Amino acid sequence: MLRRWSWLGLIGVGGPSAHIALLRQLCVEKNDWLSSEDFEHATTAVNLLPGPASTQLALYCAWRVRGRMGALVGGLGFITPGLVLIVALASLFLETHPPLVIVGASLGAGAAVPAIALRTAHQLGAPSWQRAKGTGGARPRWLVYALAGALATVLVAPLLVVIILLTGLVEVVLSVRSTRSARAFVPFSLAHVGALGGVGALAWVAIKVGALSYGGGFVIVPLMEHDVVTNYHWMSGAQFLNAVALGQLTPGPVVLTVAVVGYAVRGIAGALLASAIAFAPSFLFILGGASHFESLRTNPKAAAFLRGAGPCVIGSIAGSAILLGSLLGHLWQIPFVLASLAWLFLVRRGSVSTLLLAGGAGALTVLALGHP
Repeated sequence: MLRRWSWLGLIGVGGPSAHIALLRQLCVEKNDWLSSEDFEHATTAVNLLPGPASTQLALYCAWRVRGRMGALVGGLGFITPGLVLIVALASLFLETHPPLVIVGASLGAGAAVPAIALRTAHQLGAPSWQRAKGTGGARPRWLVYALAGALATVLVAPLLVVIILLTGLVEVVLSVRSTRSARAFVPFSLAHVGALGGVGALAWVAIKVGALSYGGGFVIVPLMEHDVVTNYHWMSGAQFLNAVALGQLTPGPVVLTVAVVGYAVRGIAGALLASAIAFAPSFLFILGGASHFESLRTNPKAAAFLRGAGPCVIGSIAGSAILLGSLLGHLWQIPFVLASLAWLFLVRRGSVSTLLLAGGAGALTVLALGHP
């Protein structure tokens, strides 16, 4: 288990879609540990849970193979390679006086991040829009939820979690014609410990990423940006862009971006703490609830919640492109954004090649200028 899931964590570059494909190849096609139908049902179920869906799918598959001990060992194996690599890179990129080539590479890769966010929103939005067919104003509501997510991300990012929950609950209320299901979520969604500082604040940021985010990936960006850059000043805007870029470039779960934030706050100890808190809910969901996945998948209230929260998450990812673009600090980065958009949408290449090319071009640009 440790060897196989660690290998997945080491080669799993490219985000959730790559992780799902690798898990399917390992568990369905090569070893017949799960049937194709079981795997598709599990994929649907984890998308109904908050937190990093592909990590939860890796945990669930390991649970199916070796029970709870398999989930623990497989989950740690899946997360650890990316964690080690991203902390090592964070120590390089967050140096007080990094070499000029590192500065250029980080600025170039950071300029590509808004374009990747926009492409991610498009990839998720197209199939979600197609599913929102039917009567009763499903598509108009889809547009409203997506717009709410985008506006919340740009204007009131600290309240994004509340907006996501509310959009999901609206659909629950519409589906069951009762508000009883909605009330249970409200007190928790309004909880806030932002008054804490240091480790307490870092723990709160990590728990938002791991337990209160739907969709994973770029939806964690607005959940972190306000606290990391504006509220606590742990990182500059450029450094936060680097953190997001590293999360996309390194193998394993994209949520490992939180480890870079933890490193900026408390070094290696902070990175480990933030990662442990962010991934703990996923382990709890699988260890405690994996046996109920089938009932969750077929639960009409869960499906209704996702019909509202899903478009809101997609809108928030699109809004994060604007949020990330506002963090760019140099005019020469603007052509990099445009070139990244062309590479992603017109040439139709992936995020990893985009970041590598932008980082290399950024390093050459800064070396030619002699300064950032």
